[in-house]
Amino acid sequence: MYKCCIFDLDGTLINTVSALNKTINLMLERLGYEPVDEAHTKVFVGDGYKKYVERALAYRGDRELANLERALDMYCEIFEENCLYRVEAYSGMKELLAWMKGQGMKLAVLTNKAAPQAEANIEKVYGRGYFDLVTGERPGLRRKPDPQGALYTADSLGVKPEECLYVGDTNTDMKTGMAAGMDTVGVTWGFRGREELEAFHPKFLADHPLDIIKALEEGKMGL
Repeated sequence: MYKCCIFDLDGTLINTVSALNKTINLMLERLGYEPVDEAHTKVFVGDGYKKYVERALAYRGDRELANLERALDMYCEIFEENCLYRVEAYSGMKELLAWMKGQGMKLAVLTNKAAPQAEANIEKVYGRGYFDLVTGERPGLRRKPDPQGALYTADSLGVKPEECLYVGDTNTDMKTGMAAGMDTVGVTWGFRGREELEAFHPKFLADHPLDIIKALEEGKMGL
């Protein structure tokens, strides 16, 4: 059995699309642009809020990103007020986490979301102290898909990369887990589709959190 499982946050542990979509649309409205729908939000996110803002601006016509600096300041201000808007756990995720804890696995979160907002999301949905480590974007730590954060997590928790399972919902996560030398699981309930994940040939593809329990119990994954 793996000693640790590292989870992506948005689209994996927690459905945050409503908060992300509301924030970007309030920002776009202030700048005089039309809103974007949740389907586009799911495609634009995953590489940190700066890339999210850039992609939304370009989609709405600011291809030269003339309003980028103003937009970034606005986004951060608005997100502080709306980062917990309609956030919720995906069906079956609490059961998966409880099962992993019962197996003695350490639980961690690695996200490109800013650390304070990441911690606020986790605390609201799962409670304070539920995870052994929550790592969000911060100075000195390179963002995913760079493996630095995943390797930092493993080292901090006293486990080897090969003893970790990495779980995420985007191509960024597939690249991160694999670059860190961790068995990587792609999940289809989040922000991206099966085809994007399959292209990276992860260790396992899961359509529901309980699929991961079944795969571990049946020996489809494991040390």
